[in-house]
Amino acid sequence: MKKYKTIIIDDERLAREEVKRALEKHQEFEIIGEASHVDAAIPLIEKLQPDILFLDIHMPGKSGFDLLEELTNVPDVVFTTAYDQYAVKAFEMNALDYLVKPLRDERFSKTIEKVKVELSKRVKLEPTNIPMHQKIFIKDGEKCHFIPLTDIHFIESLENYARLYFGSNKAMIKRSLNLLAEKLDPKVFFRVNRSQMINIDYIKEIHPYFNNKLQIILTTGEKVEVSSRQSVKFKNWNSL
Repeated sequence: MKKYKTIIIDDERLAREEVKRALEKHQEFEIIGEASHVDAAIPLIEKLQPDILFLDIHMPGKSGFDLLEELTNVPDVVFTTAYDQYAVKAFEMNALDYLVKPLRDERFSKTIEKVKVELSKRVKLEPTNIPMHQKIFIKDGEKCHFIPLTDIHFIESLENYARLYFGSNKAMIKRSLNLLAEKLDPKVFFRVNRSQMINIDYIKEIHPYFNNKLQIILTTGEKVEVSSRQSVKFKNWNSL
């Protein structure tokens, strides 16, 4: 039986226990961690790479929405909250479902079935890295491009779209940066922050920046600021 790694995030211990009890009936979900606030949740998620979060919205300090905005790679999410006025925003952030506390068994079971269907699709469509020598076809408006991945030096996120830069050209594709990060070779394409990715073969200069960050200058002229978390990852990734 496929197990789905699950993390529960809620500032109330009783609310976390409620989700745990509800999940006991659904053995596919393996609870690998829990957190009571956003700052504790972020390193836990980054380390354990869960498949699904059961996430409270209204928490002291930072909200569940703030948490998702700070993550580099965002797992699937079911929001759990005592307030129903956040539902629209929750679905705008592509949540799989939205549960109002206290949880009701019948409603929770429907959510679980929905989550299982979606997660099973992710498993079947487990991405493999595209070979760097492969050419990709891009249709951007009236223009068409057929280019090798090696020509792409910079990618930036525009919500559910991404803009690819290659040579002196750029083109939009309807793919999220998260999806591209899964498909592109991680030894070549590095996620410098939430909204930008670079091809490391085009790095010209690297400079220390504010607050222990790095600034990278590409051979094509772009200057990118590497987030604090990704700066640490970049240093570790490229050290002996």
